[in-house]
Amino acid sequence: MSNCFTQVCAATLLAFALLTSSSAPGAAEGVKLAVSASGVIATKSAYSLQETVDRLKKDIAAKGITFFQEIDQSALAAKAGIELRPSILLIFGNPPLGTQFITANPQAGLDWPVRLLVYRDASGAVWTAYTDFAWIAKRHGVHSRDAQFHMASEVAASIVSSVAAH
Repeated sequence: MSNCFTQVCAATLLAFALLTSSSAPGAAEGVKLAVSASGVIATKSAYSLQETVDRLKKDIAAKGITFFQEIDQSALAAKAGIELRPSILLIFGNPPLGTQFITANPQAGLDWPVRLLVYRDASGAVWTAYTDFAWIAKRHGVHSRDAQFHMASEVAASIVSSVAAH
């Protein structure tokens, strides 16, 4: 019974995410957003991995958002003797906005600051991926910050649209 309940919840969440993603700026500009049941929004990039990273960082800076760190996950894997396709994690955020989520539920700090993954898939395509903010709100039971979550969603979609394949 609990497996059935989980599947219904996942399907409901996916439907909600698909409906709400169509109102994101990127979707309005023809950017194809793929939202998974786990709350991940993936967008195909029009550029190489490094150019995607460079353009994203430039757009983050242009928006006045604090850039915290770039983690080359494939380099870390190589140091451990593990082969991993190129994968770079960008960590950034706007503390006045992001900390509002954490004040609503301290466990929301697990999802803040924002993490944006840039990776190359098995076919060689470059993708960006981040966690949908509506999914984060639901995960942490934050219902009192809808406007802030909407704003965060708009900003993330705008950043990703700077590299999206149309």
